[in-house]
Amino acid sequence: MTLLLHAICKRFNGPSGAIPVLDQITLELQAGSIHAIRGASGSGKTTLLLIAGGLLRPDQGTVRMGDDDLYAQRPARRAALRAAGIGFVFQQFHLLPYLNVRDNILVPGLTMDAAALRPRALALAERFGLSHRLDHRPAALSTGERQRVALARALLRQPRVLLADEPTGNLDQENAAVVMTHLTEFAQAGGAVLLATHDPRAATHATRRWRLERGILHCDDAPVTSAKESS
Repeated sequence: MTLLLHAICKRFNGPSGAIPVLDQITLELQAGSIHAIRGASGSGKTTLLLIAGGLLRPDQGTVRMGDDDLYAQRPARRAALRAAGIGFVFQQFHLLPYLNVRDNILVPGLTMDAAALRPRALALAERFGLSHRLDHRPAALSTGERQRVALARALLRQPRVLLADEPTGNLDQENAAVVMTHLTEFAQAGGAVLLATHDPRAATHATRRWRLERGILHCDDAPVTSAKESS
């Protein structure tokens, strides 16, 4: 087991009182799997990913990564577990505009020996077709290139889990296919992916497909054992 969310509940305060967003969500991500969650805007998909990544404490429930209960840890320990085991990919990329491609990929290693991580950063840049862009800043990149930089950054520390929030939302069909191919390869190599998406093409790469509606997670299909078997 890679990541287990158990009985997750989350509410936010509204003008008329508490608004339930997630209600008793239980989800297990095994190595080799891609779970795609679809739902209307505001249904709680991003909230679920933030909780899964140790960034937003649930009101109830637990998130376990291996033997560790993320929200039972002190903040520094939780941050260390998150940095070592979880990579994030966002629709808006969140690249630092004043850093070039090389340094943006290296951002997750700022607390480590950058020299030791540089060869991996360069290898990832080559893998994603970015070697000729290493000295360029994000403003000089195409949308597809920015998303590939974000994906390379997420993979720098060799996480076991990738959390991807609408990673193809800003991409054309060709670039979306490239991103989903890389996410599939990550799962085939033993990683686990939790994907929030509106894109039906992205959902076709999933080993499990879910629908989040009124705080309840509904399974939309029968399970497939691994990304490798579903490709």
